[in-house]
Amino acid sequence: MTDYPFPLVASASFPSTNQALFARYFSATLIDLVVLNLFDEYWTRVVIDSFTISLIAAFVMQILIKVTLWLEHRVAGFFNARPGALSKFMRYFSAWAILFGSKFVILEIINFAFGDEVQFGGPMHGVVAFIAVVIVMVVAEELVMRLYRRLA
Repeated sequence: MTDYPFPLVASASFPSTNQALFARYFSATLIDLVVLNLFDEYWTRVVIDSFTISLIAAFVMQILIKVTLWLEHRVAGFFNARPGALSKFMRYFSAWAILFGSKFVILEIINFAFGDEVQFGGPMHGVVAFIAVVIVMVVAEELVMRLYRRLA
């Protein structure tokens, strides 16, 4: 018999690192899915053929954005480890170049993977719409994570 007056329905144990990472990326993918579908529904410059396609696109975009951020942090670490004004300049320039340039690469991967099933239209062949979607995704993820941290 336990010391609790009610039977335990859920475990109160702390998640492992792998479980925490899974929850983090799972929730981030769902946030991206919501953002993609809201843009699809309310902005004519974003067109996605189906919910299934938007789910797969959100997953692919989540992976590609995380790879971009990982690369940017690696390059930043390289330049941060070196002294001097040139290294400091190169740290910021490389961050901008990677973060901005990656949007073109990610958009091209999305175009290759999904063809006409996922379309970003408007200025610069949809690049502006795509960048808007990615910025909203990143901001939404950050806002949810800040809310999550405040609950502790």
